[in-house]
Amino acid sequence: MARIGIAGAGIIGCAAAVHLIDQGHEVTVFEKDIGGLPASVGNAGILAVPEIDPLARPDMILSAPKWLLDPLGPLTLRWQDLPALTPWLVNLLMAATPARVERSRAALLGLMRQALAAHDDLARMTGLTGHMTPSGALTIFDSEKAVEAAFRHESENAALLGYAVEKLDAAQARSRVPALEGNFAGGVFSAGYQTFLDPLALLRHLQAYVRQRGTVVDAEVQSVRQENSGVTFLARGQTPMTFDKVVISAGVWSRTLVRGLGMKVLLENERGYNTTFTDPQLTLELPVFFAEHGFVATPLKDALRVGGAVELAKPEAPANYARAAAMRQKMRRYVPSLPETGGTEWMGRRPSTPDSVPVIGLCPHDPRIALAFGHGHLGLTLSAVTGRKIAELLKSGETEELAPFSIQRFQ
Repeated sequence: MARIGIAGAGIIGCAAAVHLIDQGHEVTVFEKDIGGLPASVGNAGILAVPEIDPLARPDMILSAPKWLLDPLGPLTLRWQDLPALTPWLVNLLMAATPARVERSRAALLGLMRQALAAHDDLARMTGLTGHMTPSGALTIFDSEKAVEAAFRHESENAALLGYAVEKLDAAQARSRVPALEGNFAGGVFSAGYQTFLDPLALLRHLQAYVRQRGTVVDAEVQSVRQENSGVTFLARGQTPMTFDKVVISAGVWSRTLVRGLGMKVLLENERGYNTTFTDPQLTLELPVFFAEHGFVATPLKDALRVGGAVELAKPEAPANYARAAAMRQKMRRYVPSLPETGGTEWMGRRPSTPDSVPVIGLCPHDPRIALAFGHGHLGLTLSAVTGRKIAELLKSGETEELAPFSIQRFQ
């Protein structure tokens, strides 16, 4: 048994904690805002196994200039933050070459093939049932050309992962989701998606499990100190605590801890926005992606969530909730019955690497330190498998399977 400290009690940190507790370790998790609403709870609530394509790819780079001209479009940049974001953006462009895209796809594919089974295991370990449903998802498009292109690409991904895909005209799509009363050309249905009925309840369940079997400290880890006797967390307002091993899974703030250990990392936050309507009169039978506008509407338990898009900005920059309003306005073109009032707006910070491949591995110069961050849009989807991999790493060391996820690629 080892004493293990974890920086971060979001979905990634909690999944790692559950697996480490299952191995018999004494686990202490630190979180600066244990009652807060991080990216772990404001997500779309979808197990997005089909999404193996990185953000950086040629078609995205070609579309980016048009998107950036619209301050409320699917991609925006706080121009005053450009100097701080430039290294990440330059590497985003470099990651969009066909060879780099294929490497990123291959890495994500390997994890996605294990993602659903890992979530099933995590649920069994923590006594959780009825929290996820095999809903599939519908993506709609404004042109037949876009429908055809999406169907071809989604069929390629489906062949790799083993799920069904259907091309639908507008009438067929409306038969699946009658609320789609506006004009559109058609859509693609993918059976590879599942829906989490309540992402907040899931995180709170995992946090409660960890608290009952380990320790949760409501404090932010500000630095990590390597010593002969162990690895020490220095947390705000706390006496320094030394552990045999530690995990850094503090979202975008992991970069501060990593840099303090003498390592480089390219980690920024893709800020996302959503609006959640509780007890909505509107019913969606399954998640609907509005791909050309960069957002998704997901039916949750007694709620409907409309959110997505990407805002590149410093983590501490003030929220721009006009982005949430813009998504609602665009959705009403397709779903006129979407309520105009009554929703709760939210902004969260997706910790993202330029190549969309998370960091999952051991510190190159100290195997007592495990790293788990940078999951971008896939934090919920890859949380369970990441937690399992971190526990395996701390038990047995590095594996060839996880080489693409190593922080070495930034050194």
